[in-house]
Amino acid sequence: MKPAELLDVLEPTAARLYDRHMGVAKEWFPHEYVPWGRGRDFDPERPWTSEDADFGDGGWTLPEAVRASLFVNLLTEDNLPYYTRDISTIFGGDSAYGAWARNWTAEEGRHSIAIRDYLTVTRALDPVALERARMQQVRGAQVPAPDDLFEALAYLSLQELATRIAHRNTGKLIGDQAGQDVMLRVGNDENLHYLFYRDLAAAALEADPSNMMIGIERAVRNFAMPGTGIPNFNELAKQIASAGIYDFKIHHEQILEPVVLRHWKVKDVSGMSSEGEKAREALLARIDKINRVAARLSREPETV
Repeated sequence: MKPAELLDVLEPTAARLYDRHMGVAKEWFPHEYVPWGRGRDFDPERPWTSEDADFGDGGWTLPEAVRASLFVNLLTEDNLPYYTRDISTIFGGDSAYGAWARNWTAEEGRHSIAIRDYLTVTRALDPVALERARMQQVRGAQVPAPDDLFEALAYLSLQELATRIAHRNTGKLIGDQAGQDVMLRVGNDENLHYLFYRDLAAAALEADPSNMMIGIERAVRNFAMPGTGIPNFNELAKQIASAGIYDFKIHHEQILEPVVLRHWKVKDVSGMSSEGEKAREALLARIDKINRVAARLSREPETV
């Protein structure tokens, strides 16, 4: 089935999932989550230091790995224009797909507002370094680029869930209730986005099992969090993994197993071509390898 044909087949499902989303998504306002009372003017002549951070208790120091995660999480949200561009290119701007993409964009934009306002008020990160990194990130226009609709459906499902997990786990380690509330609120939105893509991908797998299996295999093989282009991203990712915010073990146990193996039930899919069968074989082998690597790294945390 060609991508355009699959989009036509899936459009009623996309419309139903969009209606479901709008029925459960809750309106919220970033300004209500930010502890504005901690705010004060910045002095351009005085460089930021980690001692400037104000988490309300006067004694809490934010671990560097949590700073790294907040830095990556916010810059990831800042690259929104290019995600919207790619999603619109893949799905088109008409019918339920266009309605979903526009609403998704609006909700994602709210995430960067809430996180940035919280980080600015609490001075958790160097605002100059953060703004310079944002400029570099957005100027670079680098985002993960699935090859086609089939891979995109799988990738978006996995990525949205991974983002939810990263936001929530970061929030748990902030040590400040206001920060935890911001990251939990953002994570709740990401979970709803995940459910939309997960269920749309499940419908695609039923409609075109061979091409979707090939797409799922590519998405798992090439999976990367949308941090491409962030300055020093690889080192930041290592810090994030070392803190247990997002690592191979989480990727296997909370992404691949529940979504690919249990929800999409790739082992049970039937009616595939020989190419689809080969893709499933490669997919299951890769998931098994990721599990083994995760087990090894969990025994050697210093190498993560």
